[in-house]
Amino acid sequence: MDPATAAPVRARQTGQFMAVLQDLLAALRDRRIEVVDLTAPLHAGTPVLQLPPPFANTISFSLSEISRYDDRGPAWYWNDIHTGEHTGTHFDAPVHWVTGRDGEDVSQVPAQKLVAPAVVLDFSAESAADPDFLLEVEHVEAWTAEHGPLPDGGWLLYRTGWDARAEDAAAFLNANDTGPHTPGMSVTCARWLAEETALLGVGVETVGTDAGAAHSFDPPFPCHSFLLGAGKYGLTQLQNLATLPPTGAVLVTGPLPIVSGSGSPARVLALVER
Repeated sequence: MDPATAAPVRARQTGQFMAVLQDLLAALRDRRIEVVDLTAPLHAGTPVLQLPPPFANTISFSLSEISRYDDRGPAWYWNDIHTGEHTGTHFDAPVHWVTGRDGEDVSQVPAQKLVAPAVVLDFSAESAADPDFLLEVEHVEAWTAEHGPLPDGGWLLYRTGWDARAEDAAAFLNANDTGPHTPGMSVTCARWLAEETALLGVGVETVGTDAGAAHSFDPPFPCHSFLLGAGKYGLTQLQNLATLPPTGAVLVTGPLPIVSGSGSPARVLALVER
C-alpha cells in the first residue's frame, strides 16, 4: 500500500474498532450483554481427579495464611495457595498429554485465542439416564443440522448437567469398584473433532474432558490424546452451561501464564446477548 494512503486507512480501521468497542461497553453497561461466570468456586472441597495406583495424583486446593491484620502484617490479609495445575475449573494446554508434548505450554497459548465463540451441546437428559453416556459423531451432526456449523476457532461446550454434583466430591467423581462413571465422548467422536473440525477446543462440566471409563478405551483418554495432540485445548469443571444459548456466546478464558505449565486453574466467563 502506498505510504500516503496507509495512514488514513489505519486511522479509519482504528476508528471502526473503537466504535465497536464503545458499543460493546455500552451493551455491558446496559445489560444487553450478560456476563455469565462458568467457573466453579475453588476451595478445599473442590473435587480433583483420582488416579489409581501406581499413578501419582495432584493435591487438593488449600490456603496457608501469611497474615491477617495481626503481628505478621497489621494492615493486610494474604495467603499462600497450594494447588495443582489441573484443579477445579481449569485449562488444558497441548503439552499436558504425550501426544502434544512438542506443543504449547499454557504460557504460550496466544492471548487472542483466550476470547472465542462458543456453542453448547446439551445432552444433560441422556447423561442423567446414563452416567456413562458418550457423545457420538452422529449426535454432533444432528446438532449442526439444527443449529448450524461448529465455530471455526471456537469452543464446543458439552453440557451434561454434571455441575449439579460439583459440591459433592463422591457424587461428582461417581466411582465404584469398576472405576469412575461420568459422561464423555467416544473414541470416534474425539478423533473426528480433533481431525475434521477447526474447533479451538472442547469444554466440559466433568472433572476431565474424557469420560470416567476412558481409561479402558483404545486409545485410553481419547479426548486428551486426539484433541491435545492436534494442538487444541480443553476446559473442565465448567458450571452454568444451562444458562447459555446453543449458539452466540463468546467465551473468555483466563489461565495463568505458567511457564512450562501443562495447564492452569482458570476463570471462564461467557458473554451472552440478552
